[in-house]
Amino acid sequence: MEFIWLLFAFVCGLAVKIVNLPPLIGFLLAGFLLNYLGLEPSSSLDSLANIGITLMLFSIGLKLHVKDLLKREVWASTLSHMGIWTLLFGAIALLLGTLSLPYFGLLDFKTAALLGFALSFSSTVCIMKLLEESGELKTRHGQLSLGILVMQDIVAVIFLVAATGKIPSIWALGLFGLLLIRPIFNKVLDKAGHGEMLPLTGLFLALGGYELFYLVGVKGDLGALIFGILLASHSKASELNKSLMNFKDLFLIGFFLSIGFTALPTLNMVGISLIITLIILAKFALFFGLLTQLKLRARTSFLSAMILSNYSEFGLIVVALSVANGWIAKDWLVILALAVSFSFVITSVLYRLSHRLYQTNKETIRQFESDKCLTEDVFTQPKNAEILVIGLGRVGRGAFESLKTLAGKNIIAGMDADQNRIKAMQDAQENVFYGDGEDADLWEHLDTSDIRLVLLALPIAEDSTNIAIQLRKANYQGQIAAIARYQDEREDLLASGINNVFNFYTDAGTGFAEESLTLIHSVEKNTA
Repeated sequence: MEFIWLLFAFVCGLAVKIVNLPPLIGFLLAGFLLNYLGLEPSSSLDSLANIGITLMLFSIGLKLHVKDLLKREVWASTLSHMGIWTLLFGAIALLLGTLSLPYFGLLDFKTAALLGFALSFSSTVCIMKLLEESGELKTRHGQLSLGILVMQDIVAVIFLVAATGKIPSIWALGLFGLLLIRPIFNKVLDKAGHGEMLPLTGLFLALGGYELFYLVGVKGDLGALIFGILLASHSKASELNKSLMNFKDLFLIGFFLSIGFTALPTLNMVGISLIITLIILAKFALFFGLLTQLKLRARTSFLSAMILSNYSEFGLIVVALSVANGWIAKDWLVILALAVSFSFVITSVLYRLSHRLYQTNKETIRQFESDKCLTEDVFTQPKNAEILVIGLGRVGRGAFESLKTLAGKNIIAGMDADQNRIKAMQDAQENVFYGDGEDADLWEHLDTSDIRLVLLALPIAEDSTNIAIQLRKANYQGQIAAIARYQDEREDLLASGINNVFNFYTDAGTGFAEESLTLIHSVEKNTA
């Protein structure tokens, strides 16, 4: 990547970060500024962007289980939404054409529906970034959103085959044999260890999956996703994902910059793209309506619809292909590039407020909830719990196990937003239950009168602050403890009403020193 790209990406990313906006907005701005200044992108920028997307899809695969894609709320909502939205946008576009709006007047129903199909996809890149930054990848709405994105990718593969006329090679049938060599992948990951070979193994598998699928005439991105899914059940899948995170984020900067290089817009193009961006409201309403009709809770439907209501980078691929085939005027590629960029900005801003928006309007939103929700969305009251550990990752699980020894296993309960983790612990007869701590509905339904202590073992301080606020609003009277990685986080947590904050690094060092000193004392005692 040339230094001038890094310079603009850094300055614009830092500028929006200072005003508390996601850096990706700055990267989009940097791309348009570089284009405006007349700089030409080199092929290496596209290469970086492609690697970033490949690693991102591989990372999605590491967090997915095939059975999740077979759930009705995933495939039914995806296919229904894409079909209805395509027809709805086509009708809106033709209506705008009758009003003599620029560009819309030249559309017929076929081209209008094609634009609607291009805009029916949601942005995998934008959504993954937001879910990662908010620590919500493994929540109910996070997993639902990822499942819908994967289903959209499958539809994308089918479209590309139909539109390009490129039938996969007969050798593509051999890809089913990947299931047979899955143990070899697991063995390779075992041997990679925990050092520099681990991210290198991830890069090799992600890019290798891409190349293998591409060689047999199948979309390469799907190969990276499939390779990730094959490794999702491995015990090191989470560690592998974390080792690739910084590489993925760095390469994705190239993707956001490349959007700005699509073309320079005219004033008319900006106006049309803003109109298309406003139609996102209909996309949100359609997602929300379909998900509630499929018996998901109102909160899950609201948060999922909120984060899925944007336009996708794949829409640009659909339009570029349509332009190349002479189906649509090339100006639409610029218009959609702007609309995609604007949608990223809107989603990035609004989703950060989504929990607050739900809390403020929950009575209205819950009116759309079905009388009987899905079984896995029903809350379970912990039995005889006096101490509750929220977040059962490495730190939370360690605290949970220690408390069982120190206070007795009968009064300890654990809660986590990762359903697979909860199921595994429940199978081991642990007193744990599924729940999202930021869910205001959960605290309204659970009786916390017997709980004397809540431990917030969450990696993101803002999540702990939000949960503490929800607990106090639900009239919880007990003590709250949390963990923090940095001193400024500790101060913010204490200010939010949390009673005690454990500094993850400082206090861990203190505990390590105290435990080590007992070795000296025990030796001295034995010598005496």
